[in-house]
Amino acid sequence: MEITRNPRHSERGPANRFTGSVRLDEIAAPAEPSRLRLYSVHFAPGSRTSWHRHPHGQVLHVTEGRGLVQCEGGPVEEIRAGDTVWIEADEKLPQPSAGRYPPHGAGARTFMTPLGLVEAAADGTTAEWDALVGDDAYPAA
Repeated sequence: MEITRNPRHSERGPANRFTGSVRLDEIAAPAEPSRLRLYSVHFAPGSRTSWHRHPHGQVLHVTEGRGLVQCEGGPVEEIRAGDTVWIEADEKLPQPSAGRYPPHGAGARTFMTPLGLVEAAADGTTAEWDALVGDDAYPAA
């Protein structure tokens, strides 16, 4: 058993993966053989991820605020504190660029903090990142 008493440092979300003010707190990254990773992600109003996918899917659990999530070609869904979203790794998407997964982020006037639980790939990566989502394509911008 290992107890982490103090949270690890907070990092700014990299500009090539996030639009707006986003802070990432890695809560848990157990040693191998586990490949689980748990993050708390703090989105300021209007901020969001780029298009991306997780090799083994992702669980999002909103702990604070309200935000948006969307799979490419699908409807924009509002999520709020208490909601849990499961995003499949092999979800079939209707667009030709299937395999890209949702941007998610805060609403226009609200902060949002979800916990994100993922299983890393064998090489240690947790996501494949794609294009940023512009203000014209993000309803909360």
